[in-house]
Amino acid sequence: MTTHNDKTPSPLYEVRISPVHGRGVFARRKIAAGKRIIEYTGERIDWDETCRRAEEKGGPINHTFFFTLSNGMLIDGGANGNEARFINHSCEPNCEAVEEDDRVYIHALRPIEKGEELNYNYGLIYEERHTPAVKKAFACYCGAPSCSGVMLAPKKRSRRK
Repeated sequence: MTTHNDKTPSPLYEVRISPVHGRGVFARRKIAAGKRIIEYTGERIDWDETCRRAEEKGGPINHTFFFTLSNGMLIDGGANGNEARFINHSCEPNCEAVEEDDRVYIHALRPIEKGEELNYNYGLIYEERHTPAVKKAFACYCGAPSCSGVMLAPKKRSRRK
């Protein structure tokens, strides 16, 4: 009779209901600073397809799982994506998204305690005017002391001459 002593570590994270928004991803054990936690996966699509899918779902682009790559393509985490799509935004994140060779990985910015919700700053780019309605559509509920109230990256100010 053979016995194994399986020392496989428990998964780093689990998805469950979040106090911030919908579902969230939580640390199942302590995670060291700098640790690669998960890859953000999904179908790779172009901007036209992104707009078509957002319109088809009847909602603004902010209520999707789209992640923009530096090459202009997007990852649709809602199409064959994994648990990374449930990582919520925070104005004071404990993780960051790192793009490497057209792939996106979520890394811990600092040590993360067991049970802590994983989050990163989405820094969403919205070219149009940031009206009150737009800010409401992109509202942030992270609760961080420095919360800006929105998931949008600040607009770049143009210099007047």
